[in-house]
Formats: sequence, structure tokens, C-alpha cells
Amino acid sequence: MRENTAEMLELAKYKVITAENGKIGVKLAQNEKPDLIICDIMMPELDGYGVLHVLGKDATTAGIPFIFLSAKAEKNDQRLGMSMGADDYLTKPFEHTELLHAVEVRLKKNEILRSEFTRTAEGLNEFFKEARGTDSLKELSDNKEKRAYRKKDNIYTEGNHPKGVFFITKGKVKTCKSNEEGKELVTGLYKEGDFMGYTALLEDIPYSDVAVVMEDAEAVIIPKDEFFSLLYTNRDVAGKFIKILSGNVAEMENNLVRLAYNSVRKRLAEALLTLQKKYATEPEKLDMALSREDLAGMVGTATETVTRTLSDFKDEGLISIKGRNIAILTPDKLMRMKN
Repeated sequence: MRENTAEMLELAKYKVITAENGKIGVKLAQNEKPDLIICDIMMPELDGYGVLHVLGKDATTAGIPFIFLSAKAEKNDQRLGMSMGADDYLTKPFEHTELLHAVEVRLKKNEILRSEFTRTAEGLNEFFKEARGTDSLKELSDNKEKRAYRKKDNIYTEGNHPKGVFFITKGKVKTCKSNEEGKELVTGLYKEGDFMGYTALLEDIPYSDVAVVMEDAEAVIIPKDEFFSLLYTNRDVAGKFIKILSGNVAEMENNLVRLAYNSVRKRLAEALLTLQKKYATEPEKLDMALSREDLAGMVGTATETVTRTLSDFKDEGLISIKGRNIAILTPDKLMRMKN
């Protein structure tokens, strides 16, 4: 059966690797990182359920599409396989076209879910439509709640319990914390296409910071139940969503280290370059009316210190200042200063 199945797939121009038992199959999957796994249930050393369980616990293999082949045709057997995270379940004997169709569908679907979706409200809906390809996610609605916010509005506040995840569709938002003296530290910057407010939801704790609108904004609300349905019900969607949501974790950790050890000049250079990368409308221009208070919150120092250091940067020809707008003239020099 294994040899016949491999030959059939090779004739369809797929590259195939085979394993004679579940234990070897797990090692091959971990080493080769295939695009798809086809697995029998009744196998020596480790059965198919065990293979799926082990691979599902490994972050590097958990998102690989998984198809069960089995002579066990009872509904309970199929339900067990699907509940463990299998993407498809074919009972033996099966037609060659049936297997090839299942392989093609799973590969195509996984390619869509792995690809970067357009970071707009329409792109978000496209992503959810793909997620609804499985029966368990068909109840997801396209009618996400969208809210409009004015400058200085709070999207959420410290101490409140999250009811969902925010997806920014317009505008600019910051998250920040304040100490006992009222001094503010900016903890995150967000714009169109960014997710926000998910950390507290994942940890099931109240928000530890405040989300404040910097420019008029709109946000789509992804309800809590729908968010966790995506994470827990479908391995492909979970892998995609987790990748999106965790993309800035390493950056945040590095920012904390720089905040603790770098000089004000280095931190301000870092902040300007970060803002340029995040918000610039032209390659070498930070075209944004940024308050000195917000900039001080990013740098982690007093507003007066930021204002004084900006004047130094201007005198050194690094930037130009017109009101609240800052243009970066020599990004390469700022980069060298940051490093």
C-alpha cells in the first residue's frame, strides 16, 4: 500500500519520502519539513494517532497538513482523527483520483493560509473566508464590528478585561503606560494592518496599558470567541494567526534592552528610525505631526530632554524640523548612532 501510494503520487509529479513505521515517520517529518503528510493509522512502533500527536506538539511541524489513510471506516474513528487535528480522512480502499484531489486541495489551501494576506479590512475578510473552508469555522461572520475613533480617544484602558482583538483599518494608535508621577512610556505603535490588544486576551488578564489614538482611526473588533475558535479549531489558521500576532515580540524585547542601557541620543535615533519605518510616506521622510510628549514617551525621558536633543540633531544636520513635523535628512548617520 505504501509503495503503491508513493508511486501514484510520484506519477503526479510530487516528491515523496516514505517511512515503514510511525517512529521513523516522525523523525523524517521533523528533519524534512514536508508540505504535506499522508499517514496510515495502524502502524508498528507508533500508530497514526501517536504520529499526529507528536507532530502537533512540535512548533516546526504542527502546521503541516495531515491526511489519514485507514481501513477504519467507522464515523467514530473519523471523528477522532479530525478532532485530533487531521485535515482529511480517507478510508481504504480509495480511488487514485480521490487521494490526488485531497492532496491538491490541502496543498492549495495551506499555500493560501501561509501567504501574506493584504493588511486591510478586505484582506482580513479574505483570510477569514479561507479559514472558513473547514466545517468547524463556517459560523464565522464577515460582519465584524467596526468602530471609529477620534484623536486622543482611548480604544481600551488599563484594568479593563478584553472582549476581543483589535485590527486597525485606518489611522495611528499607540499603547502606553504611566507611572505614579504621570510620566508616560510608549509600549507600542500601530497603524493600518496591525493587530492590537491580543496579549491580555491570550493571558486572560486585564489590559496592562492604554491604547490611545494618535490620528483619527478605525478598528475592526474580532470577538473573543471567534478569536479562540481560530486558534483552537484549525491548525493552519492557528499557525498563521500566531505568526502574525507574535511578529513583534522579539522587537519589543530588544526595545526594552535598549531603553535600559542606551543613551538618550541613541534612543532618540532609534525612535526616529522606528517612526520612519512605521509611518513614513516617503523613503527618507517622517511626515507626521508628532508631539514631543509622544516622542519622549517612546524614548523614555523627559519632554524637555527630547526637545533639546532634537535641536542638537537639527544643528548637526541629521534632521529638519518644521513645527511638529520632522524630516530625517541622514538616516545612515542616525543608523550608525543607533548601532
